[in-house]
Amino acid sequence: MKQHELSPKAGSKRSRKRVGRGVGSGHGTYACRGCKGQKSRSGGGVALRFEGGQTPLVKRLPSKRGFTNIFKTDYTLVNLRRLEVFEEGAEVTPQKLLDVGLVPSLKKPIKILGDGELQRSLVVKANKFSQTAKQKIEASGGRAEEI
Repeated sequence: MKQHELSPKAGSKRSRKRVGRGVGSGHGTYACRGCKGQKSRSGGGVALRFEGGQTPLVKRLPSKRGFTNIFKTDYTLVNLRRLEVFEEGAEVTPQKLLDVGLVPSLKKPIKILGDGELQRSLVVKANKFSQTAKQKIEASGGRAEEI
């Protein structure tokens, strides 16, 4: 078999439907668009999100279109494993966290999360602690104080 003898399987290739090319083509006059209506016009048709005129889903569910809770407290999160930079028995305050570079600013309250292990006993002062963070700090001989 040579390359010029290869051909696609019978029925796998089909010529393009050329609509609007005269009555003799079989697809003239209305060009397969039917008679009148929105879908027969040029540029016609509806958007994918259009629901036939009923109130769209995105308007019926306010939570899905960006509801913002104005009472939510946004915390700066710090994991326990990041506190290993402090030496044994040190007092960790928000200002010290800022000085070391663990938090970008003191505008938001700080929450300590329990990811990682703490090998040193530290006195950690923050606005909030997760339960596991509190347990791990106390297990290592330190104290967790909410300010």
